[in-house]
Amino acid sequence: MSSEFGSILRVSVFGQSHGRAIGVNIDGLPAGEEIDLEELQRFLDRRRPGRSPLSTARKEADVPEFLSGLEEGRTCGAPLCAVIWNSDQHSSDYAELRDKPRPGHADYTAWVKWKGRADMRGGGHFSGRLTAPLCIAGGIAKQILARRGIYVGAHLSSVGYAQDMLFPPHPAKELFDALAAKPFPVLSDHAGEAMQAAILAAKESLDSVGGTVECAATGLPAGLGEPMFDGVESRLAAALFGIPAVKGVEFGEGFHAARLRGSENNDPFVMEENRTCTETNHAGGVLGGITTGMPIVLRVAFKPTPSIGKLQKTVSLSAMENTELQIRGRHDPCIAHRAVPVVEAVTAAVLLDLLLEGNHGTF
Repeated sequence: MSSEFGSILRVSVFGQSHGRAIGVNIDGLPAGEEIDLEELQRFLDRRRPGRSPLSTARKEADVPEFLSGLEEGRTCGAPLCAVIWNSDQHSSDYAELRDKPRPGHADYTAWVKWKGRADMRGGGHFSGRLTAPLCIAGGIAKQILARRGIYVGAHLSSVGYAQDMLFPPHPAKELFDALAAKPFPVLSDHAGEAMQAAILAAKESLDSVGGTVECAATGLPAGLGEPMFDGVESRLAAALFGIPAVKGVEFGEGFHAARLRGSENNDPFVMEENRTCTETNHAGGVLGGITTGMPIVLRVAFKPTPSIGKLQKTVSLSAMENTELQIRGRHDPCIAHRAVPVVEAVTAAVLLDLLLEGNHGTF
């Protein structure tokens, strides 16, 4: 099923942007895990729309309703199902798009695949709206991981040409907490000001801008993952590419490693407190698809929002002729800053799945 990922922990997302509700079904959660719903809501609020001029004006509370899987605040072993009811759709903004596919969006490919029957209002099942249920799954996974000393955090590392600094070699939980508390999640507030200016400039010109998110996970044991096609990087990349608008994923030095020599890119092994580790972490915590015990470090690239107010070329699917399109509606001038908790969520869910797999489904 294309809207599902995971081996032991299976996460399935359902719904459409302008349907009655969106939601998630999570199978394989260990029983007896306490879920702090207030903490989960704070995590969901980091992604929630309508909080600033930097994001879409659509306003949704994004408060999940749990239909199964939780009893007295703890997982009970049954599949956990949660829904978020949609309340602020403007479907009339999308009437023209049934015939005129938006450049850069999945309107055309969905029209071809499902012979014109796909619900593409607000982006349908391709919408960034579907990242809210992903954050339910990931927010729960983060709590379960944290109780075992494993922490996942992220920051906005770039918008357009404006760059934040990168994570330090050993980012601490306190740094992740500080980033999560910021209204604009960057390490350097000065860089954050430049990023916000780039987003607002794109918005003023009826355009959009792309960005990147850097994510790190600390506290993982060495030895998780498999070689080749079922490695940690493979599993993470497959799930991260499921986030709408993701166009690239890299680990450690990533593409920059192609410009280095082996003597620069290799991470020397050293002993620290009777533990094998590395002096540097150019590998991003993974060698041969298997965790080294160093922090996992990855970066995710988000394309500019396809829905922009500028006049664009497209086609009329009914008339089979060239035409133009000016998109109305409420859209993010930049997706990346609201995607920071989404990258955390997907990363946490995949890592919890790997840990459960290594422990035969239990802890």
